[in-house]
Amino acid sequence: MAEAQLSETAERAGGKRLVSGILWNGLGRGLPLLLALVITPFLVSALGVERWGLFTLALALIGIFGVFDLGLGMALTRGVSEKLGSGAVEEARAMIGATLLALLGVSCVMSAALFLTVPWLLSKFLNVPEGLQQEAITAFKLLAAGAPLVVLNAALWGVLSAWQRFRLANLVNIPLNTFYYLGPLLVLFFWNSLIGVMLAVLLVRLLSGIAYAIIAQRDVPGLGLRDARFALMRPLLRQGIWMSLSGALTQFLLYADRFIIGAMLTLSAVAFYATPLDLIIRLWIVPVAVTQTMLPAIASSFRELPQNTALLVKRGALIVMLLSLPASLILIPGAELFLRLWLGDAFAAGGGPVLRILAFGIFFSCLAFVPGVLLEAIGRPDVTAKISLALALIFLPLSAALLPWLGIEGAAMAWAARCVLDCLGRCWAAARLYPAARETMRDLLWPILPAGLGLALLVPMGGWLWPALLAALVFGLVFTAGWSIAAPQDKSSALALIRGKGRRSA
Repeated sequence: MAEAQLSETAERAGGKRLVSGILWNGLGRGLPLLLALVITPFLVSALGVERWGLFTLALALIGIFGVFDLGLGMALTRGVSEKLGSGAVEEARAMIGATLLALLGVSCVMSAALFLTVPWLLSKFLNVPEGLQQEAITAFKLLAAGAPLVVLNAALWGVLSAWQRFRLANLVNIPLNTFYYLGPLLVLFFWNSLIGVMLAVLLVRLLSGIAYAIIAQRDVPGLGLRDARFALMRPLLRQGIWMSLSGALTQFLLYADRFIIGAMLTLSAVAFYATPLDLIIRLWIVPVAVTQTMLPAIASSFRELPQNTALLVKRGALIVMLLSLPASLILIPGAELFLRLWLGDAFAAGGGPVLRILAFGIFFSCLAFVPGVLLEAIGRPDVTAKISLALALIFLPLSAALLPWLGIEGAAMAWAARCVLDCLGRCWAAARLYPAARETMRDLLWPILPAGLGLALLVPMGGWLWPALLAALVFGLVFTAGWSIAAPQDKSSALALIRGKGRRSA
């Protein structure tokens, strides 16, 4: 590789771009999330518990549909980033055009299939009250008709990520994602129906796609559609099939519980389980912000700069731990109080124990993103797919078996246990398949072990004093372990930043 190109690749994998990308990705998801927390009680009140349960199922279908694209959307960021890392810019643009055309065709076919199965899904599979069935069917059909927007938007976001245009993309995301939560509430003031809510959601998806396309024009004139070369998609298809399976299994495992609960119990039970789950997975904004920044950097550098790549992985993992652990330490002892203040006594009683258990599992779920993105970036998404498949075969039957015995708390236990095994399995696979990261994965065990043990001890504890003391101890141990394994240059940068703030304050 030429010296200039090697320098550009090193810059793409550098700490400065990592921090900048994480900050912008975090803002793009975090600010709308804060608004969503405020709006959710009003949405629950306006829709009612059963309609709210249906709405959470509709959002689940959106997430599931996004993986039925042969994995091309997920593979695009990696493929384009690798082309940019080797200087093949024109090939990257031709690859983008071909992929967008292919995704449009595939997503339209899948949208039609979903549209036709909606009546069966709602009338035969779920326990939807007869008075809500027709409204729900119409709303879900609208959602199915607009489903291709989900796939195309994800691909366009992948293009922006490959060029590391996180600032521009999130300047668009913040207002549009805000309306993603605010729009349904505004519609309900004039039209008390799930149909209006779905129309508002689809409008935001459409505006997001238009905005992403305009921004992408800067690096990919005409979105590469005129120069499309379908032969360049062959490596994407090979990688994409596994990425699609991995993504499908991840989404399936995430949302399957609520469908099982809806079939075996009631829509009210779905609401009491899905609401804490939807709340807790909002913490994914942390690992998503980190790994979306890491993916193009790793894909560009893992062949030529393995040590830079290993350092990038360690930085990403420590950042995820530092930001996600405090949330778990607060949510476990404060689950019932938070739900009571947020949604009332009924949700505190029905969902509080569930939130405690899920708050334990979410720490491992967040951390699993880092070894997962390394495996995808080096071209081994098949490993994450196989891990997810093995976990599905174990934990879906376990969840269904625990429901009659322990209720929705049993489903939460199965979800949390799966998160732990998923994280450890991905770390082991990353160390085995990318030798440069072996030391990093071994080092990460030092903060992971006290974090896991401390969170497990917190789940059954009552009161406030002892949980607060234990939480402080756990955070101190994890921070100390993380500091001990951090790279010397990162420690120096952190200390310099603290000293600089101290001098300015003085």
